[in-house]
Amino acid sequence: MDEECQISKSSRYVNWRNKPAIEGQHGGILAAFYVLFVEVLENLAYLANASNLVLYLSKFMHFSPSSSSNIVSNFMGTAFLLALLGGFLADAFFTTYCIYLISATIELMGLLILTVQAHTRSLEPEICSSTNRNAKCQEAEGGKEAVLFIGLYLVALGVGGIKGSLPPHGAEQFDEDTIHGRKQRSSFFNYYVFCLACGALVAVTFAVWIEDNIGWQWGFGISSLAILISIPMFLLGSTVYRIKLPTGSPITTICKVLVAAILNSCFSRNATNAVVSTHPSPTSNLRENKEEDGKAKEEVTVGNITEDLRFLNKALIKRSTFPTFEVTIKQVEEVKIVLKIFPVFISTIMLNCCLAQLSTFSVQQSATMNTTIGSLRVPPASLPVFPVLFIMVLAPMYNHVIIPFARRITKTEMGITHLQRIGIGLFLSIMAMAVAALVEKKRKRVAYQDALMNSKEPLPITFLWVSLQYLFLGSADLFSLAGMMDFFFTEAPFSMRSLATSLSWASLAMGYYLSSVLVSIVNHVTGTFSHKPWLIGSNLNHYHLERFYWLMCVLSGLNFLVYLLWAKSYKYGSKCTNGSNEIQMLCKSSGV
Repeated sequence: MDEECQISKSSRYVNWRNKPAIEGQHGGILAAFYVLFVEVLENLAYLANASNLVLYLSKFMHFSPSSSSNIVSNFMGTAFLLALLGGFLADAFFTTYCIYLISATIELMGLLILTVQAHTRSLEPEICSSTNRNAKCQEAEGGKEAVLFIGLYLVALGVGGIKGSLPPHGAEQFDEDTIHGRKQRSSFFNYYVFCLACGALVAVTFAVWIEDNIGWQWGFGISSLAILISIPMFLLGSTVYRIKLPTGSPITTICKVLVAAILNSCFSRNATNAVVSTHPSPTSNLRENKEEDGKAKEEVTVGNITEDLRFLNKALIKRSTFPTFEVTIKQVEEVKIVLKIFPVFISTIMLNCCLAQLSTFSVQQSATMNTTIGSLRVPPASLPVFPVLFIMVLAPMYNHVIIPFARRITKTEMGITHLQRIGIGLFLSIMAMAVAALVEKKRKRVAYQDALMNSKEPLPITFLWVSLQYLFLGSADLFSLAGMMDFFFTEAPFSMRSLATSLSWASLAMGYYLSSVLVSIVNHVTGTFSHKPWLIGSNLNHYHLERFYWLMCVLSGLNFLVYLLWAKSYKYGSKCTNGSNEIQMLCKSSGV
């Protein structure tokens, strides 16, 4: 095999002192363990507030149910979308190590602001009159609203940076030169979701109980303490981390190739036909010149270029009539990889729109129902404990039982491919929305039969019915999120891995935004063609939430069919020695 396939690891990874990483001393399971433990604390800090935030906004900040849902959706959407910024900065200028530390500090600042607001009575709206239950409470406005949103979006910025840096930082600890290393990396993503569930378990039980029974200042305080502890815990692993060096802006590479391809395509009619060498050099990108009949001279890069997305190959043409970018075959092939994985990202947005309901309408449904189990009153925001527990059981089972069994059946390294795993998550989301619609129909039937449609008293129906949709959505989350992160990290070019892995969180962001957009569109359309929109009012019993869930079920079904078409046509990148797409490019150029 050509020597170019043997890229030195020391040129790509360093330790925290910026010296070359040493195999056997840096990276591995111990380094990944620190990352997983930190993720437990980080997700505890985030979900302790996000899971219950809709009730805080409605009860203490006096926003309406629909406004509260939209604020939460936009907040969580922004947090996940900012993961792209974290991934971009880690790839281009800083490292995943630095981005985590900066982001955790920013999140801590936001949580401290929210803690101070919850503790200071003058920073909250006036308390509603207890004598007039029909009186409309004044929403938070002015400086009080500003403090709320400054705190929330500082948290969102910090969470985004952490989500964009911590998963790729953990995945980078494993050697991709061996099958064992790639299996360990796949297991890491699976246990990363497991640790998300561990943090969520504490968040939706202990932290939510504190918020509902003692005070929100204590809930925000717990989150602040968790993220504060996570910083020294992360630093403890510094001596064993291996850190990927930034390789320059991946966005610049993508834009350069796209612009060059578009410009060359526009001027192709006036150019001579290029002569491409059929025997390119294995170690360099050759260019061949041609002039004919006084026409413009052009230079065409030659080499072993793939036939996929042939439009991008035009970026390799260099013309004398106008300045062009210096574009290499490797850069063109990297952009092709990014464009080929993008449809998978688009197909998962609808699934995450369904997951957005876990933090919005589903919590509000539970709040109208009987939330006692025996003598124990369960806070509505603690309902996600059911999918969390299910994930904590299913994740190790998937890694140690399902995958080994699938490997024996399929005789393949992965057992279940990334795209198959994502597809299972998409299908489960369809089932979840159908179950949610049936449960909401049952809840409203009870309210109507007991003449409680206009009452704010708890309905005589247990909130455990809502847990059914949580179980389906929790399973969908396990399959899809771990599958997406592993897929994007593995398939992406080496120089874009953090940014590509962040697409998993960006999909969640787009799902939350889509949820808000769908609510607005549904209200606009139904308000135009009927007397009252489906999802407006202060009483959830008057909503047509079951119709909204059926709509999402249909949209999820259509999305699943589109995904099947994309997944069927997708071809995984062939691996040369270590599975790195960067090395894959070099191996292709070498004729390996």
